[in-house]
Amino acid sequence: MTEAQKTILLVDFSGYLYRAFFAIKSMTSPAGEPTNAIYGVVNMLRKAKQDFPSDYIACVLDPKGKTFRDEIYADYKATRSAMPEDLASQIEPLIETIGALGWPIVVVDGVEADDVIGTIAAMARREGWKTIISTGDKDLTQLVDERTLWVNTMSGDRLGPEGVKEKFGVPPERIIDYLALVGDTVDNVPGVDKVGPKTAAKLIQEYGSLDGLMANAAQVKGAVGENLRKALDWLPTAKTLVTVKCDVELPFAVETLVERDIDREKLLGLFERFGFRTLRDAILKTEDAPEKGDAPAPAADSDEAKRAAGARVQEKKGRNFAILNAGIDTVADAVPFVDTRNYETILDGEALERWARKLEAATLASVDTETTSLDPMLAEIVGISFSAAPGEGAYIPLTHRYAGAPDQLPIEGVLARLKPWLEDASKAKVGQNTKYDRQVFASYGIATRGFLHDTLLESYVFQSHQRHDMDALATRFLGASGLMQYTDVAGKGASSIPFDQVDIARAAAYSAEDADVTLQIHGALWPRVEADAKLKRIYADIEIPVSSVLLTMERNGVLIDGQLLAKQGQELGQKMLDLERKAHELAGGPFNLGSPKQLAEILFVRMGLKAVKKTPSGAPSTDEEVLEKLAEDHPLARTLLDHRSVSKLKSTYTDKLPRMVHPKTGRVHTNYAQAVAVTGRLSSNDPNLQNIPVRTTEGRRIREAFVAPAASKIVSADYSQIELRIMAHLSGDKSLIDAFSRGEDIHRHTAAEVFGATTDEVTSEQRRYAKVINFGLIYGMSAFGLAGNLGIERSAAASYMDKYFARYPGVAQYMDRTRQEAKEHGYVETVFGRRLWLPDINSGNAPRRQGAERQAINAPMQGTAADLIKLAMIAVQGWLEREKLATKLVMQVHDELVLEVPENELDRVKPEVEKLMMGVATLDVPLVVEAGVGDNWEKAH
Repeated sequence: MTEAQKTILLVDFSGYLYRAFFAIKSMTSPAGEPTNAIYGVVNMLRKAKQDFPSDYIACVLDPKGKTFRDEIYADYKATRSAMPEDLASQIEPLIETIGALGWPIVVVDGVEADDVIGTIAAMARREGWKTIISTGDKDLTQLVDERTLWVNTMSGDRLGPEGVKEKFGVPPERIIDYLALVGDTVDNVPGVDKVGPKTAAKLIQEYGSLDGLMANAAQVKGAVGENLRKALDWLPTAKTLVTVKCDVELPFAVETLVERDIDREKLLGLFERFGFRTLRDAILKTEDAPEKGDAPAPAADSDEAKRAAGARVQEKKGRNFAILNAGIDTVADAVPFVDTRNYETILDGEALERWARKLEAATLASVDTETTSLDPMLAEIVGISFSAAPGEGAYIPLTHRYAGAPDQLPIEGVLARLKPWLEDASKAKVGQNTKYDRQVFASYGIATRGFLHDTLLESYVFQSHQRHDMDALATRFLGASGLMQYTDVAGKGASSIPFDQVDIARAAAYSAEDADVTLQIHGALWPRVEADAKLKRIYADIEIPVSSVLLTMERNGVLIDGQLLAKQGQELGQKMLDLERKAHELAGGPFNLGSPKQLAEILFVRMGLKAVKKTPSGAPSTDEEVLEKLAEDHPLARTLLDHRSVSKLKSTYTDKLPRMVHPKTGRVHTNYAQAVAVTGRLSSNDPNLQNIPVRTTEGRRIREAFVAPAASKIVSADYSQIELRIMAHLSGDKSLIDAFSRGEDIHRHTAAEVFGATTDEVTSEQRRYAKVINFGLIYGMSAFGLAGNLGIERSAAASYMDKYFARYPGVAQYMDRTRQEAKEHGYVETVFGRRLWLPDINSGNAPRRQGAERQAINAPMQGTAADLIKLAMIAVQGWLEREKLATKLVMQVHDELVLEVPENELDRVKPEVEKLMMGVATLDVPLVVEAGVGDNWEKAH
């Protein structure tokens, strides 16, 4: 090998460190140490070494203490915030890990990493070597030339001289001038005021350089010219600060920067400490692999061959999924991805018939639709894909409409041929988020059955705290990455195209892969769920059945009174004007209520109020929490809060809901997401029907617009005090159980216990206190929090808490027991066995750990309540279908079911719904359901 052929890879440690830390959400070791930055950096280093095989490598660090730039400019980097505690604690073990991986670690006292990198790059250039600088720092693009490549590990950008010019508008030799003009907010280097990247590039293009620009500053017109002239004395200093030094005296020879052997023993110990089982196996097995020629190639169908195929896919796609799938570690026994990709595009009747018969004969097949919209009620089918065996797939294009598109099979004929299979309950099917696809098919008159599995829900039940998108699941359970993305075929942003404009060949590769990968994910994931009886019950008896109920409920939709909403919107608009006038009077003059800057000026300067907290930029905050605190003493803050509340009601509901009425059904159709909340709660969106406020008159009036059609009524059935009842069951506290069993008012009972009175003697104020205590303590409220909620001294609040736990010892024991179980297992469980993960329960970060401990107490109650309402939905919908009633489930909100009931079915439905809901489970306390009837939701509630 000649010297001219050599390559050196230089990694900017600081850039890797911060990007990994913020890209990956909380990860902790078995002992609770934060490990996300360590995990991310190790994967990025592996990726860099894989992408850029080099003769020399180095990881370059900043030194501790000041450098020459601090002497030039005292405020250099002065605005940088302190490093997060969870990040700082990872630096030393990370450096130890990098060393054990065989990477030379370079740090030069008094010299920033950029200058060390610049000096090494200059030396390499003189020797005729090629240099790869792996970083996210744009400052280092000034080093780029024909032999020096700048690589952004996160974005995948690889910039040579032309790439730098295309990205920044100036060539590498003018990056220093460019940076001096725009400044560097990260390092607190001011530039020219109001000169951004585009203006800087334009000025340099026009005047050739910063020196040329400064010499002609008098000719630059407008505000830019004025600001430029103000900065003339500063610009030479700015230029010095942003210039990477390339002549640092290095205490080592560059030739010594060679990769060393992995320290196996140290890595094994470190990875065991961090809990990186997959990384341990991947790195150390790679080291154990035989040299080429030492052993015969693995058989084509062997695990080794399959893993190699998966690796080729990752290399081909060029994506670093260890980072993109933030926080995802492949499970230790991942099933290897079968990467044969035997995909077919179906364009004729013979192929359709062949695949239809294959699906009918399959034990299990996956289905996926490509459509025109994310809204399933509006979506039209563009194509359908299937897979009946790992590594195989087919795509049927149906309505691709671009110029030159080949002839496609008529959609009516295709759906008619597939309908018997799609509607056959005996033909098992699987998909990813099947509720969407089933909704789409329903719009074409196909009542899908046999959808026994959903990989989204399998993942949700197995690891609710993880991500459940297909890429995440493929990485975690198949060890596969680099899958095609929607943006790969349809583009993104302003240049994106609808799917019916995508080239059919590209669409087929993407959609068939989705179907194939879904089938393989199920094969890897379902056995894990099935092996645990509790998880299998949650999945098979709750999540899969409730998915079908949600599908029906979403299609039912809910009727709204648009005219009433319009009238309410006008009234809310008038109230906003009244509140605005009142705010102006209280402030002593007009101002923009939506301007945080003007509001801060009035509150904290003109009125002299004390700032409660500050924004990240250091300005006094005027957020809702601050205004709530100020509102205790200042009417302006209360008026502002009222104005915000009314404004939100108007924009979110009275103005928006009428626009969301479906053009064909005349109803509003929300989407209920199952796999969002860790507790199992459903979430409603587009529109969100679960957040309509009920504590204000205006909020309750919004519910009046949710109406029943003629000759029908709205029935609202709500579990009474469900979480307190679950607390009694979980804690086994005799006093609580007895109170509920006797049908007592639990808040009055608690007040009597805490205040030492009989229930008849309890005042309304004491009952209010008891209610706050009951709900506050099951949410882990501290004495400080309780004092704030009740407006009393902390000592008094602590006394109430002591009395509470003395009267309900079972609750205190439950809390201690649950915290301990959470720390031991990393999760808690509902009554039914749903697993509620708490990633921060052993965190070294005290606030996170304490938050997780509070969640450990409350999550079983919230999760059990979520399970109960889902079981209730399944029971009610099942009864409605068996009895062939016209009554419809139209909404689920927290612990409440809302039904639309024809008047001739009302006497039968109301008591049966109450009975069904109370009978879905047997706890140590009775379940109580309260149902109301009315012409609208508010009257029924």
